[in-house]
Amino acid sequence: MTIVTEPKQVSSVVATKGDGFGHEQSRDLLRFLTCGSVDDGKSTLIGRLLYDSKTIFEDQMTALEAVSKKHGTVGDEVDLALLLDGLQAEQEQGITIDVAYRFFASEKRKFIVADTPGHEQYTRNMATGASNCDLAVILVDARKGILTQTRRHSFINSLIGVRHVVLAINKMDLMDFDQEVFDTIVADYKDFAQSFEFETIAAVPLSARFGDNVVTRSDNTPWYDGPTLLGYLEEIDVESADLALPFRFPVQWVNRPNLNFRGFSGTVASGLARVGDELVVAKSGKTSRIKSIVTMDGDQEDTEAGEAVTITLEDEIDISRGDLLAPSAHRPLVTDQISAHLIWMDSTHLLLGRPYIIKMGSQQVQTTVTSLKHKLDVNDASHLTAGKTLELNEIGFCNMAFAEPLAMDTYEENQKTGSFILIDRFTNQTVAAGLVWFGLRRAENIHWQAVDVDKGARAEQKHQKPKVLWFTGLSGSGKSTIANLVEKKLHGDGRHTYLLDGDNVRHGLNKDLGFTDVDRVENIRRIGEVSRLMVDAGLIVLTAFISPYASERRLAREMLEEGEFIEVFVDTPLEICEQRDVKGLYAKARQGKIKNFTGIDAPYEAPLNPEIHVNTSTMTAQDAAERIVDLLSRDDVYDWSI
Repeated sequence: MTIVTEPKQVSSVVATKGDGFGHEQSRDLLRFLTCGSVDDGKSTLIGRLLYDSKTIFEDQMTALEAVSKKHGTVGDEVDLALLLDGLQAEQEQGITIDVAYRFFASEKRKFIVADTPGHEQYTRNMATGASNCDLAVILVDARKGILTQTRRHSFINSLIGVRHVVLAINKMDLMDFDQEVFDTIVADYKDFAQSFEFETIAAVPLSARFGDNVVTRSDNTPWYDGPTLLGYLEEIDVESADLALPFRFPVQWVNRPNLNFRGFSGTVASGLARVGDELVVAKSGKTSRIKSIVTMDGDQEDTEAGEAVTITLEDEIDISRGDLLAPSAHRPLVTDQISAHLIWMDSTHLLLGRPYIIKMGSQQVQTTVTSLKHKLDVNDASHLTAGKTLELNEIGFCNMAFAEPLAMDTYEENQKTGSFILIDRFTNQTVAAGLVWFGLRRAENIHWQAVDVDKGARAEQKHQKPKVLWFTGLSGSGKSTIANLVEKKLHGDGRHTYLLDGDNVRHGLNKDLGFTDVDRVENIRRIGEVSRLMVDAGLIVLTAFISPYASERRLAREMLEEGEFIEVFVDTPLEICEQRDVKGLYAKARQGKIKNFTGIDAPYEAPLNPEIHVNTSTMTAQDAAERIVDLLSRDDVYDWSI
């Protein structure tokens, strides 16, 4: 790590691809964010950059003046912070809540800047802003020095992989531009930032409100001879690192406009490739050479990080969306298990064992978090006791398993191909951002063993089609009673059955589990796995569990083949279940003696489209059982003959 008190001038990296005739050069793009503690002046600093670089339109200025009169915090002056704080709640409270992005340009470079919140409760927003940035401007109030939020944001930037930092010591005007104040803050930051893997740290004394050292050099700091903030941002080199990485090309689309053309479209994640280079499809290992690199402006001889192109190959090999192309000599990791850092970004907490969707580049498969090793204290980067879940804004180190292998790099090696998001399968919401730390190779020598006696042979011997009858409903709805009656009738008809009851399995298989959300998920996951094995044995399995979450019932369904899972919703209103209360559980739950009781202080997600729906408030358990067996025995509903 290089600590630079006075930012040194570095050569500018300017892209040279113009119209092909050398008539023009395009300015490269720098993505950076501002972060730090509350009221350090992040929004004001960006507003000053936009104002002094003359990138504010006249109508924007007129609107800003009007808003400043209503919500401004600088008297009769124009409040530049309101350029970024566009939400009404932000203007009224004088704070930043969501990430605001702005584009501006100087003569040397284009910029996209992210203004991120300073409040701890919006840590996820700050992490989101940092995920796409090359550089972080960390603001420090000269009056207050290094604060907890300064340390928190520095750690998150380091974890996410931001390698360049500008320590912007703001409000120097309120400290009479005292050099000793500046030097002390720089020394304090240097002490705790030594453990972070920043490549460079530059420090600039400034006043965002009055523009000192933002765009133009200030006469108030004759002791500072470094560049202005904008001057440093124009010169810092952040592109060469991406070009030095191995070539990575995630395939987003197979481009087949006609029978004579087959190309693979996407954006180059890192590195450089040329026509004639040998590439490998990471997951299949198939190789070929680049035949052409096609763009809207015509063919070109090479392509580099950040370019959107279509690549054609010399050989016809199987490639589809989600595949990753890489050099044969520098292959990425291909694995179905990883250890990763997760930044949890949803108000619904993480549940171990629950299926989520992992989206890594253009790859997307089902995944589960199998274990949570520890949590990270974002204030000092120390490890905390893991527990079993992650809450909003928490960061944890965990193990994950995928439904099928994915191609990736570790985040330390390549940020573009080593990061991912998690998506809730039920709500389709993004719930977490993740960083691949390393691959787990514990499963590479474990393979399915071929057997001669399979499920079909076992089912044929029993003269039945194996199935799972999954009874779900509130406690007291009559699930176990009805399931027991159904099994007796099927057994009397000569069927081979087995009943798994919620209370019974907690005496053995699941006796180590409680009734928290995490334990409920694991309870159903285990029952799903056991049910799958019993179906493979040719049995008709009946399960009687509350199974309150739709996502876990869906997971159990997806473990089986089409038609093998029959969801039976035993629909009984809560008030009737409480009236029955044979075990006295509802009464104890109402008194607070039982926590996480479904229907009282824990939710129940009723099935929307169950195969069988019975209501025990209008029929007896015997009637319900007879109706279920009758439906199952009808050839036009379910064919039980083998």
